[in-house]
Amino acid sequence: MNSDPQKIPLRSEVSDAHKWNLQKLFPDDASWEDGLRDFEARAPGIDAFKGTLSDSPTRLREALDFVHDLGLLEEQLGYYAHLRVSEDMGNSEAQGRMARYVSIATAFSARSSFLTPEILAIPDTVMTEWLAGEPLEPYRIFLRKQLRYKPHVLSEAEERLLAMQSESSQTPRHGFNALTDVDMQFGEIITDVGKQPLTHGSYASFIQHPERDVRRTAYLQYIAEFEAHKHTLAALYTGSVQQDVYRARVRKFPSSLEASLFSDDVPVTVYDRLIESVREYLPVLHRYYDVRRRALRLDELHLYDTRVPIVTGVKTHYTYEQAVELVTDSLQPLGDEYVRNLREGLLGHWVDRYENKGKRSGAFSAASYTGDPYILMNYKEDVLSDVFTLTHEAGHSMHSWHSVRHQPFQHYNYTIFVAEVASTFNEQFLADYLMRIADDRALQAYLVNKQVDDMLATLFRQTMFAEFERITHAMVERNESLTVDSLTAVYGELLATYFGPDVPLEEHSALEGFRIPHLYSAFYVYKYATGMAAALALYEQVTHGGTAERDRYLSFLKSGGSKYPLEQLRDAGVDMTTPAPLHTALKKFEALVDQLSALVCEEEQK
Repeated sequence: MNSDPQKIPLRSEVSDAHKWNLQKLFPDDASWEDGLRDFEARAPGIDAFKGTLSDSPTRLREALDFVHDLGLLEEQLGYYAHLRVSEDMGNSEAQGRMARYVSIATAFSARSSFLTPEILAIPDTVMTEWLAGEPLEPYRIFLRKQLRYKPHVLSEAEERLLAMQSESSQTPRHGFNALTDVDMQFGEIITDVGKQPLTHGSYASFIQHPERDVRRTAYLQYIAEFEAHKHTLAALYTGSVQQDVYRARVRKFPSSLEASLFSDDVPVTVYDRLIESVREYLPVLHRYYDVRRRALRLDELHLYDTRVPIVTGVKTHYTYEQAVELVTDSLQPLGDEYVRNLREGLLGHWVDRYENKGKRSGAFSAASYTGDPYILMNYKEDVLSDVFTLTHEAGHSMHSWHSVRHQPFQHYNYTIFVAEVASTFNEQFLADYLMRIADDRALQAYLVNKQVDDMLATLFRQTMFAEFERITHAMVERNESLTVDSLTAVYGELLATYFGPDVPLEEHSALEGFRIPHLYSAFYVYKYATGMAAALALYEQVTHGGTAERDRYLSFLKSGGSKYPLEQLRDAGVDMTTPAPLHTALKKFEALVDQLSALVCEEEQK
């Protein structure tokens, strides 16, 4: 680790022992260049298959094998380029590699765009017969998933037109990013250490500042900049929703929501049930806000008081190696093999551990079929939440580790719907383990409050965003206009409902809906909430069950993308088409609020 915590080292100054090792992808940059040249040289071979896929099952198998082999190489190239950029965003050579990869991969995607329309043009009776035979056996799952899209795939010419429009359809998202990340200026905030710039990054710190005046000023100043650009932001979001509705109609889906849910084979009732169940527990959320108000000793809780820590003075210090021991000790119920492989990876070369100049902020897990399930961290020894981040990303990595070893390349990759299950599952083990060994009441309160706030952010907030998306898309589908006034009216009503009658809204609070980048990926955010609900339900089963429950969970990790997500979770013991998993999670939230109230409001209760 960096011996001087005040100095952020250059990438070259970081010990190799603390970096990930990408040699399973490519030994070095020169080998990557060879791989890119190989990919570019082989890509035109796809042309030979055009117009021949219906000739025989053997010919179709040859085409799929070609795409499979080139796809493996493409994934290696993409992950290596991505990880090399992430370790130093200022490295121009790495940026150049990524740009060249994207250009060549995009060209191949366009070149191979005939595949799906040709496959779906094969008559159903013929394809049924072919799928029963040996040549297509490795691709049965893949092809059956493709065939579901048959009613929604257009002619080759129409598909080409849609593909040509794909870049321009990203204009609302790109415009939003350019406006909010570059053009908008939020000014400065005066604190006890002087003037400090207010940015997207620093806002998260200011809104947790112990001085209420600093929080209030940061909140009002931040939201005022969105107010100054509200018409542009409304136009950009409207454009994004209109694109969603247009694509759904072109592909003959009843609605943009159903178009989005189709790939995961998720019925609309799952989306609706999430909203209904969360709304049922809003009184518990409102009670938590009152616990927070009392703990902060405020007469009235405002929106800028909802993120500040209510438990202060908790200090912890865990080296990276100690964090790995905490994580692996907490996961002992998953068995020796799981723990041994995870420990070897975390202490080996899966993880790029510490911050260096130019390194991407935050954390992520990036697993490919060929390389290790790599983890990017910016680990700090005195930040307890970094230990939770480590086990969160480790959950993703072990999900991928199991999937790679039990599934072929063509369906090892699991969907976003289940992606957050393993990560949240791991966090719950760590939280309960730390609670068991904590001998300090303040630390216990901190841990409970962290779980409450995490569940609030994931279950309640993401569901509120999901409601907003559903309402706004339905408005466009009814040919109603989205304007600043109509959008803020919808979002303002949702804020009032979710925060409750005792948390007053500020003048421009309803503009918060204009600052959420995930809304430019339609109907994505609900998966965070359902993922957490599934994870908590599985956690209850594993911790209160035996070997059978544990093995069902491990089988879930091994299933990769071989089944649709609802089927995977049902096999693991959780049926997301019923309200039971959601109620398990929400009852857990209620129990944590009760526990927190007892820990932080005890004196007042006396």
